Amino acid sequence: MFTTKCFIKKNKIGNFLKHVREHYIRDDISCGIPSCDDCNAEASSHLNEVHLNKCSLFKFEHFIILDTNVILDQMDVLEEPIICNVIILHTVYKEVKHRSLPIYKRLNAVLENPSRHFYIFVNDHHKDTFLPEDKNELINDHNDRCIRKATSWYMGHVPKGHFVLITDDAKNRQLALADNIPTCTITDYVKHLENNSILQDKLSRKDFHSEKEAKDIFPPHLSTAALLKGIKEGVLHQGTFRASKDNFLEGFVSVDGFTEPVLLQGRDGLNRSVDGDIVAVEVFKMENWVSPSEIVLEDEGVSEESIEDVEQKEQALKNTTVQEAEIKPTGRVVGIIRRKWKQYCGIIQGNSEGLYQIFVPANRSIPKVRIETRQAEFLKTQKLIVTIDSWPRSSRYPHGHFVRALGRIGSQDTENEVVLLEHDVPHSQFSEEVLSCLPKLPWIITEEDEKRRVDLRSIDICSVDPPGCTDIDDALHCRLIEEGKLEVGVHIADVSHFIRPGTAIDSEAASRATTVYLVGTRIDMVPGLLSSNLCSLRGGEDRFAFSCIWEMDLQANILSTRFHKSIIKSKSAMTYEEAQLTIDDQTKTDAIAESLRNLNKLAKILKKRRLENGALVLASTEVKILMDSETMEPLDVELKKMYQTNSMVEEFMLLANISVAQKILQEFPDCAMLRRHPTPPASNFDPLVKAGRHLGFDIQVDCGRNLADSLDRAVKPENPYLNTMLRMLATRCMLQAVYFPSGTLQKEDFYHYGLAVPLYTHFTSPIRRYADIIVHRLLAVICGSDSTYPDLLDKQKSSELCQNLNYRNRMAQYAGRASVAFNTHLFFKGKLNDEEGYILYVRKNALQILIPKYGLECTLYLVKKNETTLFEYDEEHQTQRAGDVVFHTFDPVTIRLQLDSSNIQHEKFSVLLVQPAIPGFSVPALSKDDEQVNDAEPVKKGKKRKNIAAKSPKKSKS
Repeated sequence: MFTTKCFIKKNKIGNFLKHVREHYIRDDISCGIPSCDDCNAEASSHLNEVHLNKCSLFKFEHFIILDTNVILDQMDVLEEPIICNVIILHTVYKEVKHRSLPIYKRLNAVLENPSRHFYIFVNDHHKDTFLPEDKNELINDHNDRCIRKATSWYMGHVPKGHFVLITDDAKNRQLALADNIPTCTITDYVKHLENNSILQDKLSRKDFHSEKEAKDIFPPHLSTAALLKGIKEGVLHQGTFRASKDNFLEGFVSVDGFTEPVLLQGRDGLNRSVDGDIVAVEVFKMENWVSPSEIVLEDEGVSEESIEDVEQKEQALKNTTVQEAEIKPTGRVVGIIRRKWKQYCGIIQGNSEGLYQIFVPANRSIPKVRIETRQAEFLKTQKLIVTIDSWPRSSRYPHGHFVRALGRIGSQDTENEVVLLEHDVPHSQFSEEVLSCLPKLPWIITEEDEKRRVDLRSIDICSVDPPGCTDIDDALHCRLIEEGKLEVGVHIADVSHFIRPGTAIDSEAASRATTVYLVGTRIDMVPGLLSSNLCSLRGGEDRFAFSCIWEMDLQANILSTRFHKSIIKSKSAMTYEEAQLTIDDQTKTDAIAESLRNLNKLAKILKKRRLENGALVLASTEVKILMDSETMEPLDVELKKMYQTNSMVEEFMLLANISVAQKILQEFPDCAMLRRHPTPPASNFDPLVKAGRHLGFDIQVDCGRNLADSLDRAVKPENPYLNTMLRMLATRCMLQAVYFPSGTLQKEDFYHYGLAVPLYTHFTSPIRRYADIIVHRLLAVICGSDSTYPDLLDKQKSSELCQNLNYRNRMAQYAGRASVAFNTHLFFKGKLNDEEGYILYVRKNALQILIPKYGLECTLYLVKKNETTLFEYDEEHQTQRAGDVVFHTFDPVTIRLQLDSSNIQHEKFSVLLVQPAIPGFSVPALSKDDEQVNDAEPVKKGKKRKNIAAKSPKKSKS
């Protein structure tokens, strides 16, 4: 038996089409109750009459039937094992999928767990529970009617059973009670369960409010209709809100129609926006525009009720001098179009007592959150996950609920987990389905493999990598083939041989997108059997590779290029230092030494040519952490040491990427995966230009070549680190380099600004980057080594893949930095040091100091709380003066450094000025005896050390 469903759908060109579908009605769908004689017992195995729910609101054991909104809002509660024997109606299941894919996936995970006894009843196809829509009936009212009908049917179908409908919809509850259906809200249900304290903490409360009446401290949001009307008429603008990390009362929104982000300030300006929200902004008239503040403001509030400190800081914000040249488009948030709230990691603040606690997120861009908990004493020792539920006008902070505890505060495992969760890094164990795709051991190269590949095992190939690197994905060779002509090869691990399109391991690698490097650990993109064994180009072992081979003259001019899949046997896996020593030791004349020397000579020519073309040499503070191999505690922090061989390897990786980009674009003009570095807008360089001007340098930013030349000229012999800091500042002005399919942009947009090349891609690191695997597949088709497949040539799917790759790469970079920051803080615990530093930024109330030795940035506050400042700020010249002492950007200083752990969540360095000496402000230098560890054990003689690179240890970051 079947009926028909009609619906109207709009097509791509704007026409409305009527669709008619057959809807089958059946009488053989099981109810899922094991004791039911009328239904198929085999299909009834999900529910269990032995473990029934007990709630003191009801005098009987029962099965639970859930409304849609309960699932959407209370998934944290439903995931707890105490909630069992739940019937999910198919009507509800479909609506959850339509409204929230993440919740839908979490619901499926519970449904697949046999111990939870969740069962889907297909009510919309059962002859006794199917209800057609009434004319003019709202879809929500129809769904509620279907839910009540199915619950009534269960009560009649299984007279001995008991069923409770849980819904937070007051109208639905009222109508259910009229039909004699036992019903209640999820909050009432949870409160009347035994041992319910943890469950109550996990309840999402959309109507969460203060215990006492409070006045509104935020302006109201406009209605949805008013927002849509304002945006349509151009009165309002839509964009993504980004909170400032330095000033909790400041944020920005990038909107169409303005070249610069719209500046938001104060409570009225931010108006309950949370980083990532899609908001509607009203832009002020130009005469009301202001400049971004030059002060650093932290939220030091300790309770929701106290807003005095916020009012004081808002006043300080208003007192900031406005320079005409620095004003930005300014506005205020008038409504929230879409919340982007997610789960946040952090800790409970301070020693507040009672039911309500303030949660401090690890991410400084997220405001503190008010939660209700009955286990505060325990949770104060833990890192937590909390999610936001609502933000009423009368509350200083948003309201949320506890999700779960991650582990003890300060534990390295816990902190790594926090880093991974905060940066959305997939880090679960590889599934059995993924592992089943791996080759069986022992793995050998067959005669058939040898026929399909070029055998290069006789060539003297070697790899050069950081110490301790196990995922070796590139190797090099250089040999003289005739007088004045060299053969140079870059050989890349052939990961695509093992990861075939459409398999589980391919889907997992595409989702992860990149290997993530934390201090002391690595989250692999592919299982270790591939990343550290079968694909890793280890010395002395036969391996599959994809080779890019050039014929060059002695001036590094490319005479010809060829690509092919190969079999190689690396003669040596060297570190950068070992390779450098080999090059420098003139007594070594073996084939590997000569190969490295020739590679180094060619690399110098290639680099010189790149720089002459306008490629930028930028700088960043990359450090490595020296770890105790037994305790995995940091023993020392130091800047990475760079050798000529670092540059040598980088030059050939860049050249290979450029050569491959040219080849795949030539053959696949619409779907080649390329990498572009957009030219930054001129306004991005304002901090760099301003800093250069104050130092007497004219930094030209109209093109990359002029910027590179300007940076080369910006040198002062008396301050040897000045040029490095300028280059660091230039790095921060850049936009993110991104992947894209060639068919989605015009050719002039393919340009890579940092490298100053018209075409670029990633080919050289397929073990740790999924983009490289796609490039290998394209190149393999060109070489005749493999066949194409639909998704590879689908421009839309390639574009969606690139979006994920760009997001995952950005998050991996941030996660690596966060891991370094945590371990650096761990190293400084209990230490008191005087360190040499440089002023990176001059602010109105602070100096931001860079300490090159540790790659650290910290803030020296010049205005202490409730004290009169000794300093006079000159905004025009970006200086701070105290008597005869004047501080400029990049001036050297000596500071006292000590870790302040009073705020465990946001530990920061307490910084005091040592030199130059300012009476009443500076402190005297420490003696050698004073510079000692207070509570940390010194390094013992003979103790093992382990060098762990803080970030990805590979060659090119372009």
